[in-house]
Amino acid sequence: MHEDLKARSLAYHSTPTPGKIALRPSKPCRTAQDLALAYTPGVAEPCLEIAAQPDKVYEYTNRGNMVAVISDGTAVLGLGNIGPEAGMPVMEGKAVLFKHFAGIDAFPVCVNNVFTPDGRTDAARLIEVAAALEPTFGGINLEDIGAPACFEVESVLKKRMGIPVFHDDQHGTAIISLAGMFNALPLVDKRIEDVRVVVNGAGAAGIACIEFYIAAGVRRGNVIICDSKGVVYKGRRDGMNPQKERLAADTPARTLAEALRGADVFLGVSVANCVTREMVASMAPRAIVFAMANPKPEIYPEDALAGGAAVVGTGRTDFPNQVNNVLGFPGIFRGALDVRARDITESMKLAAAQALAEIAREPVPADVLAFLAEAYPKDAAEGMFSGPCPVKTTYVIPKPFDPRVVPRVARRVAEAAMNDGIARCPITDLAAYERDLRARLPFQG
Repeated sequence: MHEDLKARSLAYHSTPTPGKIALRPSKPCRTAQDLALAYTPGVAEPCLEIAAQPDKVYEYTNRGNMVAVISDGTAVLGLGNIGPEAGMPVMEGKAVLFKHFAGIDAFPVCVNNVFTPDGRTDAARLIEVAAALEPTFGGINLEDIGAPACFEVESVLKKRMGIPVFHDDQHGTAIISLAGMFNALPLVDKRIEDVRVVVNGAGAAGIACIEFYIAAGVRRGNVIICDSKGVVYKGRRDGMNPQKERLAADTPARTLAEALRGADVFLGVSVANCVTREMVASMAPRAIVFAMANPKPEIYPEDALAGGAAVVGTGRTDFPNQVNNVLGFPGIFRGALDVRARDITESMKLAAAQALAEIAREPVPADVLAFLAEAYPKDAAEGMFSGPCPVKTTYVIPKPFDPRVVPRVARRVAEAAMNDGIARCPITDLAAYERDLRARLPFQG
């Protein structure tokens, strides 16, 4: 099976044209008149307009619909530090998803010469490269940059740049898994402020997940985060950094197995098969387990359910409750770009999570149901999308191919940006905006 997938993937990426993306002009260039307008002498006119009023760059160029997907290749998928060239297929793939789901023109920018002598990210160098791109792009999507440098890179760029900056490896998983938890908690009759949460994986995704959960209502004292050395506890010296120090728990637990005893929620962004059925059985009754390591989860759903878990999610398409970042970043950037937001704030990220949760709770319109039945025939046949409130233990997160996702997320994100006072082009009718997105986006269902 692996060899078959390898052969098909290499053929997909190499033929009939190498790669997955290409540039297509949006205006005709067939006549001498077209050429005179597209380039010299006509191009001087918009240049002069922009020179006099810099914001007119959004009127006369495509900057407002362009996102740079920036990576140095130091933390690619589950592949690790493979370098910028080897990371290019992933960044091209991200660009495909931006375009397909949200109509956004995204460009892979894989950079070199931003490393420390040991081959890790030099945060200061990468910051300078990314910041220099601001005149070209309407937003920056940071991708596959190793921790802990990724935290500094995003933090500094958000302060320096006047456009949205978003590190999807940190915040995408956090947003989508929180949406799932919003819907899972009522099913197990628990409240967010009461649950005990254990996170395995203290890299960019794990730290961002738990900080986001805390912002949403989880009590910091109810959190334990683990890394490859075990529990991150107060007083530990080995393998610590400022991000871990903030999350260090006052607990006698030293191993993941000890941390899980009595826990209500497990979030895995770590390695395969590190959680056993017995460890899940030691958790609180009706536990929530999001085992999101790819391609092999920390525990497979059948084992987690056998251990007593009530709701189980993974990062895979072949199991229920897939935590897939494509549910987040296309709509988040669509909304941020459309109001020309200066940043992506915590409230915008929370709005995205709430949008995803509410979609799963709403009755599915007939046209959407027909599309979901075609995209997910087995799930539809089993009644996953049926009823006035379809949420159930196997459906706490909407599906990536649900055509409601990007328009709803974009609407809620745009609204939050306006409420935060960072939207330079407010939208007056948000309901009409959501309907318009459904009508004009390339992916409509």
